Amino acid sequence: MLGIICAMQIEADGIIALCQNTETTEKYGMTFTKGTLHGKDVVVVVCGVGKVNAGMCAAVLINDFKPDLVINSGVAGAVSPMVSIGDIVVGTKAVEHDMNTTPLGDRQGEVSFPKCKKMFFECDKDASRLLEEVCAGLDDTKTVRGIIASGDIFISDRSQRLRLNDRFGALACEMEGAAIGHVCWCCGVPFAILRAISDDIDENKGVDFVKFCALAAKKTVFAIDGFALKY
Repeated sequence: MLGIICAMQIEADGIIALCQNTETTEKYGMTFTKGTLHGKDVVVVVCGVGKVNAGMCAAVLINDFKPDLVINSGVAGAVSPMVSIGDIVVGTKAVEHDMNTTPLGDRQGEVSFPKCKKMFFECDKDASRLLEEVCAGLDDTKTVRGIIASGDIFISDRSQRLRLNDRFGALACEMEGAAIGHVCWCCGVPFAILRAISDDIDENKGVDFVKFCALAAKKTVFAIDGFALKY
């Protein structure tokens, strides 16, 4: 079973449209669509925006549907000049950039667990490689692998974006990936993050995000379709 979590409906609609034998289940205000994609069992769900929504969704998905792999697919903003609108970032690891207990001596982004502390949640290497391979088939699209920074804030200020790149080495920022990775790590389930850049380091206003979101979503749908074919 392949689990696919998107933050917004526009990111999920294209994937659901490709699935066969679909059936839906409502759980905690979220619609889980089960079906098959290239003969593989999949479940697609829209979690809503933000880390709590994403984390709750991942927990329900893992507990009720038992996926072998969870992919967080959608759009993101660039925090590095290395990527621009329409490019693809495949996550190598994710960090909760707004997690901040530095007054207690922790590093920013570090999460405290009962038995350890962890800053980065590592994406599954095999899944990331396959996503990168599939994305090579996209025309006029640069695909890079790198760190994803997640937080409960839409960051439009250029200096704040560059700060995420400087502090964490991140290439893209969004609001869900690291929370999903956090839950997957706790539950022992492999995960991957696929993000199309909808707004770059300079053109990063909300209107740019809306304008390019549909284009970016089409690219992630292409990648998920190709991934399921080869998975």
